[in-house]
Amino acid sequence: MSTQRFLRGIGWFFLACMTAFATAALFYSTLEPDSLRNALAALFPTCVLIAFFIRRFISTTVSLTTLFAVFWGWYLTDPPRNDRDWAGEYAVPADATLNGRVAHIAHVRNFTYRTTEDYTPHYYDADYNLDDLTSLDLITSYWAGESIAHVFLSFGFKDGRHLALSIETRRQKTFSYSAIAGFFHHYETFYVTADERDLIGVRTDIRKERVYLYTLTLSPQARERLFLSYLAEIHHLTVQPEWYNTLTDNCTTGILTRAQAKWRYRLDWRVLLSGYTASLAYDLGLLQTHGLSFPALKQASRIQRPAHAVLDDSFSTNIRTSPAP
Repeated sequence: MSTQRFLRGIGWFFLACMTAFATAALFYSTLEPDSLRNALAALFPTCVLIAFFIRRFISTTVSLTTLFAVFWGWYLTDPPRNDRDWAGEYAVPADATLNGRVAHIAHVRNFTYRTTEDYTPHYYDADYNLDDLTSLDLITSYWAGESIAHVFLSFGFKDGRHLALSIETRRQKTFSYSAIAGFFHHYETFYVTADERDLIGVRTDIRKERVYLYTLTLSPQARERLFLSYLAEIHHLTVQPEWYNTLTDNCTTGILTRAQAKWRYRLDWRVLLSGYTASLAYDLGLLQTHGLSFPALKQASRIQRPAHAVLDDSFSTNIRTSPAP
């Protein structure tokens, strides 16, 4: 194959990828009404094809450059927002302020769930003394296979309270969840700040997911730095919203960003395939292992809930004693 043909093939492939990305970005955008999104998603690839047939009047290069310049000009300036019509579980964001050594958290979520769609919203405000921060747990929740899981943290305090923090997509009422949409400007980033009965309980008792709880062995100083980093970002998002991105800024990479982890860990395949994040933490010596191999530790760390369990005040204690079903 000649160099010219090879370069031409690369050019065609690049153009196809760019066109596919732009089309999907328009389709999954937050533009309203839906008819506008759909029309633009259909129009863009059509305009790319037209550019090859109007070269008698204007060069294809100029046409395509103009077309993609308009797209990127819109995409890169498309702002995330906090004032959309949000789905119920994302309607009220938490806020965090620090007064000396005491963190005040407003709007800790604590919903009462009957089904995933039927729930009673409830929030409370709480103060957490940094000197009472005693533990940190890594939670992984699986709803399908072994490769992908939702990963989040729960901070424990001396008085037995736990504050669970989960980096999630902030979904609007009008859109159903889509994993593909998360690669584009479709969801804002949302830090669910919740009671464990809510954030873990909805997964174990309502959705019936496979949920695992691992104790992290960070030093008290590292644990506090991580907690403060979360609080700072929670407050930041109330002022300056940010886009969620499934590839670069998701539930797992967000934890590593808050922990100021080195890039070689952020790019580890077990971060990209979040179902294996706990095994990465095991290999890095970050989990309390009790002398077990990782497969044995994973088996021992699964939260087992009795068939008729109730999401009550003893939930956090019960999931750490793992009663048999």
